[in-house]
Amino acid sequence: MKICVLGSAAGGGYPQWNCNHPNSKRPRAGDPAAPQRTQSSLAVSADGNEWVLFNASPDLRQQIFDNSILHPRDEKGLRDSPIQAVVLTNADVDHVAGLLNLRESQPFTIYATHRVLDVLNANSIFNVLNPKFVARQAMELGTELALTRPDGSSLGFSVIPFAVPGKVALWLEDESKGDNFGSVDEDTIALEVKDDSGSTQFYYMPACAKMTEELAARIKGAPLIFFDGTLWVDDEMIRDGVGVKTGQRMGHMSVSGDDGTLAALADLDITRKVFIHINTTNPILASDSLERKQVEEAGWEVSYDGMEIEL
Repeated sequence: MKICVLGSAAGGGYPQWNCNHPNSKRPRAGDPAAPQRTQSSLAVSADGNEWVLFNASPDLRQQIFDNSILHPRDEKGLRDSPIQAVVLTNADVDHVAGLLNLRESQPFTIYATHRVLDVLNANSIFNVLNPKFVARQAMELGTELALTRPDGSSLGFSVIPFAVPGKVALWLEDESKGDNFGSVDEDTIALEVKDDSGSTQFYYMPACAKMTEELAARIKGAPLIFFDGTLWVDDEMIRDGVGVKTGQRMGHMSVSGDDGTLAALADLDITRKVFIHINTTNPILASDSLERKQVEEAGWEVSYDGMEIEL
């Protein structure tokens, strides 16, 4: 199985377009220790020829351009794409807006929970994805689903979607529905990815608000996990004067602290741990920061655009 990190940053990318935070100035200046990053997404393949996207970021056109594995193949004619499917983990703008880049009547399948499919169905702009070519298939929480080409043949791996602590997408929040803004289990999911032999290969969890006992037991001993690395500390954006929300308010754990990711996953015997979905203010984005040194000493990697992993 092959994995390519198409985008490693959180919403808005790195740097965000209007952010003048010291951390964001570095990639604009071309600092090699703090390279630019696009918004989070993976490409996954069983054979290295046909690919499934895990989330479709607004930067998808650029991500396709930057990664030749996703270019049209000459032997397939004048219209082609190796992208056979897109799996969505939530309805956040930074995970669904990229679907609009895929509107040229190219066959592929969108996999998502009923909740997220309802969101797409309720927004007419997504009708640019011609249903004659683009199928929408619901995923059931806790049920293994073999991913297929548009013709129904197997792509060689499967996913098990499961709920994780999180929140409804920002643009869907309804303050009249209480503290959780109307969030349901299907709003934020993670994926367990299995090969065609049924062996778990990795977990993908770009958003997670809390490490529960149930979740810890599930991922314990995993060979690989891509995990939410949005903020270093919960009040990072408020403290640095670039926002008004905490990480918890946005549905994300912090990397540091007693309740943070480093502590929560320290004793779970996970072979390889990789942060993804990293906010423009998070100092771990810079390879020369003390915070990057701390996460690396704790056995973590920080993903970057174009990072490739073969399992």
